Amino acid sequence: MKIKLYYLGIIAMSLLQWNLTIAQNSKKWALLNGNRIEWKVKQGENHEDHIEMAGLQSAAVVYYGVREGRLLLDKKIVFPMLRTIPNNSHASLTVPFQDTKSLLIKVDGVAVDEYPQHFVLDGKLAVYSTTNSALEVQRTLFPSVDKPVLIERVKLVNTGNKPLRIDLINKYSKFLSDPAKSVYGQYVVQALVRDSLVPNLEPKQSYLFDIVYEGKKISTPVYQYSPSYELQKREDFVKSLANDLILETPNDTINTAFAFAKIRATESIYDTKGGLMHGPGGLSYYAAIWANDQAEYANPFFPFLGNRNGNESAINSFRHFARFMNSDYKPIPSSIVAEGDSYWNGAKDRGDMAMIAYGASRYALALGKKDIAVELWPLIHWCFEYLERQKTSEGVYRSDSDELEGRAPAGKINLSTNSIAYGAFQSAADLAHELGKEDLSMQYRRRAEELRHSIVRYFGADVQGYSTYRYYDGNTILRAWICLPMTMGITERSAGTIDALLSKYLWTNNGILTQSGDKVFWDRATLYAFKGFFMTEQPKGRCLILSITLRCVFWAIMYPIRLRPGLKVDKGI
Repeated sequence: MKIKLYYLGIIAMSLLQWNLTIAQNSKKWALLNGNRIEWKVKQGENHEDHIEMAGLQSAAVVYYGVREGRLLLDKKIVFPMLRTIPNNSHASLTVPFQDTKSLLIKVDGVAVDEYPQHFVLDGKLAVYSTTNSALEVQRTLFPSVDKPVLIERVKLVNTGNKPLRIDLINKYSKFLSDPAKSVYGQYVVQALVRDSLVPNLEPKQSYLFDIVYEGKKISTPVYQYSPSYELQKREDFVKSLANDLILETPNDTINTAFAFAKIRATESIYDTKGGLMHGPGGLSYYAAIWANDQAEYANPFFPFLGNRNGNESAINSFRHFARFMNSDYKPIPSSIVAEGDSYWNGAKDRGDMAMIAYGASRYALALGKKDIAVELWPLIHWCFEYLERQKTSEGVYRSDSDELEGRAPAGKINLSTNSIAYGAFQSAADLAHELGKEDLSMQYRRRAEELRHSIVRYFGADVQGYSTYRYYDGNTILRAWICLPMTMGITERSAGTIDALLSKYLWTNNGILTQSGDKVFWDRATLYAFKGFFMTEQPKGRCLILSITLRCVFWAIMYPIRLRPGLKVDKGI
């Protein structure tokens, strides 16, 4: 499938020049052919960054960069199925491997210092360095697609005119977990150096060896990894994503940003004992699912991509949520964790039933498979029955919190839960029609229309001088989530809402603040606002969004997909 957005791309190209002018002094990454980006290190430049990569059995955050001219290359490797105690949301075994000196490379008896010249990202991380000798070092890091390992391929090249004597010394420590704090007995994590008996390198000769960072139960037999085979599988995985759901615009920056986003969205799926589970990652969230991150956000995307693992993880997540349906209509947990063995509902009902009904309806419509839609229908219907029990005399729905889980006030009736519920009713009505359930289709459309009027009536207000929405009863300052009605097609107060979102109270260079007067921002709020701008008929919103979107995509490429300090507030979601 190809998405062609020539109109957006043509405008974006002219706007990109403005963005490049603003950022020309800080630009680090350049586009290469084949959805690759490159950072060529400038003399005297110091910069550090990190990126997460993952496979079905492991994930790794790799910290890389230049510090005083020398290479920085550290790793934190996560093994989601090596569970620790207490076996909660964050109980994935995580082990750091720090300092390149832990694998000591010597040339003629002298330890090598590596000076990186350029970095390349393309679904793996490649680092090309010179040294304090005639040796060049090329490193390539990537996770196995389906095994609990991170692999680092190291190529040594003699660029001089004399033979070099090479010695490799593995100084990485073996990690052994405490059996009393490990769900499945003791674990061992170690860095194994393959083919470390390096011959003397003649001029222009090269030598390739591998470091395998593996984690396993101590009782698991030794496995003989083939790094070249694992590399080919990783490259095939990335290539398969590049060939599906292609975004075509006249602007390569936008196209490459989309290609990178597909990799990150699809690699973060883990093969747990509870089936495939898509997880946010970030060194905290693995082998688990959430009503917002998976049901509402990720799952409806996978039918468009057509990725088999993505679709299986989506269906599996809805099956897990369906386990918690009950005749007393107690809420389904916000998160199912520990490979499906436990759950988290610390914020109680965050509007999770609205999220699940919305995501399951959107997913079934996009997937287009009747048997799956029939299977998901009882879950969708149950969520709506739950919501009806939360309905107030004002025609809106109560929830204990929202997905910010108390980080900012939400009252007992918030705009997020009600906006998502409206979108869920609309999508479920379409799905019911496709399944021949005309009575329910009409009922859900009627409920949606009633809720739309109730949302405008209950939440509509003048806040800090803008004709927009209050987020809850008693709310007197602007909130980022005022964009949500627009994203679901409720546009009655869109002009004032757009003005408010782009006002000095909410808009910053980092995106839209959670609330006026705060310093916290969430990328998802900004992205939701962009979606709302596109869906409204307000020309101001559509013109502004072209400029803003290009700016954000530009920074996403120049500083590619990674964990960012500004997102540390995302704990618990």
